[in-house]
Amino acid sequence: EKIKEARTRQKSYVDKHRRSLEFQPGDHVFLKVSPARGVRRFGIKGKLSPRFIGPFEILDWVGEVSYRLALPP
Repeated sequence: EKIKEARTRQKSYVDKHRRSLEFQPGDHVFLKVSPARGVRRFGIKGKLSPRFIGPFEILDWVGEVSYRLALPP
C-alpha cells in the first residue's frame, strides 16, 4: 500500500514539469543518434561523438509519436 502511495506521489511530481510535444509538418527537429560502443561517428569515437544530428524538416505524421523526416540521401 505504501509503495502505491509513493508511486502516485512521484508521478504527480513528474507530471507537474512534463509537457506534451507536438510537431507540425514543416517544423525542424534534431534526430537523436544512440551511441554504440566502439563505433566512430563523424570521425569522433566515444562520448564526444554528437548525440543529435540535424536539423531535419518534418514531412508528415506516421504514428502518434513518430514522424517522417526529410533526411539527406
